[in-house]
Amino acid sequence: MSEHDAVEVISAKRDRQSLTDSQIDWVVAAYTRGDVADEQMSSLAMAILLNGMDQREIARWTAAMIASGERMDFSGLSRPTADKHSTGGVGDKITLPLAPLVAAHGVAVPQLSGRGLGHTGGTLDKLEAIPGWRAALSNDEMMEQLESIGAVICAAGDGLAPADKKLYALRDVTGTVEAIPLIASSIMSKKIAEGTGALVLDVKVGSGAFMKDVDRARELAGTMVALGTDAGVRTTALLTDMATPLGRTAGNAIEVAESVEVLAGGGPADVVELTLALAREMLAGAGITDVDPADKLADGSAMDAWKAMIRAQDGDPDAELPTAREQHVVNAPSTGVLTRLDAMSVGLAAWRLGAGRARKEDPVQAGAGVVWHARPGDAVTEGQPLFTLLTDDEHRFERALASLEGGYDVAPEGTDFTPDPLVIDRIG
Repeated sequence: MSEHDAVEVISAKRDRQSLTDSQIDWVVAAYTRGDVADEQMSSLAMAILLNGMDQREIARWTAAMIASGERMDFSGLSRPTADKHSTGGVGDKITLPLAPLVAAHGVAVPQLSGRGLGHTGGTLDKLEAIPGWRAALSNDEMMEQLESIGAVICAAGDGLAPADKKLYALRDVTGTVEAIPLIASSIMSKKIAEGTGALVLDVKVGSGAFMKDVDRARELAGTMVALGTDAGVRTTALLTDMATPLGRTAGNAIEVAESVEVLAGGGPADVVELTLALAREMLAGAGITDVDPADKLADGSAMDAWKAMIRAQDGDPDAELPTAREQHVVNAPSTGVLTRLDAMSVGLAAWRLGAGRARKEDPVQAGAGVVWHARPGDAVTEGQPLFTLLTDDEHRFERALASLEGGYDVAPEGTDFTPDPLVIDRIG
């Protein structure tokens, strides 16, 4: 006879009690095994959403999710390890230039990444636009690449935190995605099991982010930093703005092209700024503080690491990237200053053009997406191109255009406008 049962655990959280360590250990293990039914776990997830968890409960829940699977061990590498996790946004291609940039400093960067769902793009989808590139690596291949090149971006294996995989799918269909204890434990169980020495969290705030509200984003960041620190991982977080999309592109191939521009020493100022801010945090976590990562963008060594990383995963870094068959240009409605560009509107447009997926099994178009030719603060002229929409299926333009409607503002010439800072806060 088991020491606990699902109804007892659900009732305790329903009645605003703290769950005991043994209740948490039991329910996570039993759910992973299939002894606790989906409807019972969804009931518990809703109780957690409504009544919360204290830091001890969240830490124990995270530990139980880690214990459901295997842990990776990078201690055999000659390099220190550092990783980054972003809570996801629009135009967020930062992993692509960041991993090789940090690797160029002698740090190993194991980026176990995912695919996109809804309006946020997936890192693996972007890289799969590169001819030949493959996401699936064995653990041995991953270790070898980390030792020789220092950067890997690949799909996470099924062995890390299998409890999270089940629970994540359940939260998605039961309206419990927003529960901070469940978000924090979902992200951190995978990152701690991954075994990295240092971790930097990029917690996005604003319309295009999962967290719309800065106070909730700060709470999530603080919860995750505490979980990482307690587990012996040097963890910091940056709160960054996602009211405006990052860079000038949202899509797959077009975001790869923009990332390569950054690695070549150019690219949009905001993408460069965030890449360097996160690189400094990762390097500091790995014990490297007396360098300026901008130097490695300027001298070409970050680009060398990028090309080596792509080739190691059978990609051709010099190949032509796929392009969409159809394009549609949206012109500026008036002359003045662009004062708002809504990240969610742009993200939905890119998704509707075919750059993202509605269900996990949907294919994505490599060439689809949105290019914007001005950012908030830029002067625009009536009739000049403001957006270029890209897709293989011209019937997708109508819905994409509908999602951009009301998604930007042009103020009269001479309007004073100061864009919000990109990095809002640092925690840890």
